[in-house]
Amino acid sequence: MNIPDSLLPDSFYIVAWLLWTLLSLFLAWRTPWKQLLDSLKSNIWLGMIVLLSMFWSMKAGVHPGLNIHLLGATVFTLSMGPYLAYFGLCLILAIVTFNQGGMWDAYAINALLMCGVSVFVSSTIWRLVDIYLPKHFFVYIFINGFLGAAVTLFCVGVAACLTFSFSGVYPFADLLDGYLLYFLLLGFSEAWLSGMVMTLFVIYRPAWVATFDDARYLANK
Repeated sequence: MNIPDSLLPDSFYIVAWLLWTLLSLFLAWRTPWKQLLDSLKSNIWLGMIVLLSMFWSMKAGVHPGLNIHLLGATVFTLSMGPYLAYFGLCLILAIVTFNQGGMWDAYAINALLMCGVSVFVSSTIWRLVDIYLPKHFFVYIFINGFLGAAVTLFCVGVAACLTFSFSGVYPFADLLDGYLLYFLLLGFSEAWLSGMVMTLFVIYRPAWVATFDDARYLANK
């Protein structure tokens, strides 16, 4: 994650900017921006941006581009919904990019990997759980909050490894042994942190969670 400007071939950055622009324009039309007119919603959205900006700034790595950090994308997606979460994560990435010297050439490809992939996976897991599994509080917490967060982080790692491999920057075998395995370890931290936060939210502040409904998950259980 956090690919620098000069690591990949120029064609990857150009294609990424094109895809990110088209995706963002499409999602902007479907984003419920009016929700941010509510002071509670806007404060939650901005608060998560500030908090996750600090998490994204704290990362560890050895080689260029091969660094890892907590995402928090699952909490953002479950709390605000996928559309507002996507643009919130893109804003977080912009803040981190600016603070770390402004590597804007790689912004789009980082946004596709860390924002696009993470929100897509998190929201897909939530929708599948909502459709196929029982509407129960513990199902929501453990599958969406805990397992969903770990799977989301790992999928971002897989997407990053495939990007490095297809670009010819790093051999996939080296990425598998020296990079992707760390996502499995970090996935436990992501799962526990996200799961605990979502548990606190749905117990004490259910109004903060757009994807949780007391009537569906708690009534008559």
